[in-house]
Amino acid sequence: MKNTLFIVVLISLLFLQCKEEKDPFLIQSGAVGELTKDARMKQVDSIFASDSIVPLSSIQNALGTQGEVEIYDKAGSKLLLLSPENESDPDSHITNIQVFDDRFRTDKGLSPSGSFADVKANYEIASIENTINSVVVFLKDSDVYLTIDKKELPEYLRYNLDAKVEASQIPDAARFKYFMIGWDADSDLE
Repeated sequence: MKNTLFIVVLISLLFLQCKEEKDPFLIQSGAVGELTKDARMKQVDSIFASDSIVPLSSIQNALGTQGEVEIYDKAGSKLLLLSPENESDPDSHITNIQVFDDRFRTDKGLSPSGSFADVKANYEIASIENTINSVVVFLKDSDVYLTIDKKELPEYLRYNLDAKVEASQIPDAARFKYFMIGWDADSDLE
């Protein structure tokens, strides 16, 4: 009887441990898969040990993870572009992430291939900024922000930099030009 109870408890613990594995593609507050907002550029090679890391830095004698880096999976698909707070400091925090791969999703299902309809259905919009060629949509209570090309907007909004763009003016079918995550490195200072 004791052996049976022990085996049942052991199997239950194993199932719980398997269930708690972190989704390597889940975007949540302060984390993108295994990457957290506390990570520093010098840790990128260990966080993405099974992926390819391509440094984009033009700094002479730069360390591999100094400056911006692109992350590719084993099949050669571009996953992420990581940008540090300080390009010349490998100890710098990662402050911006551009997400390319659709496997990366928020807990509400938002991914780089989503549309503005997905945003309106699942998120509250904090603000919309009008820029020269695009609008940037910031989501309330989220690290995610989205850039939508002005080509996706009605013509009367495309050429007016002073126009205040409202969510109701962005078509549901509008696609994302850039799917970004922004982390404020100043909030991490010890």
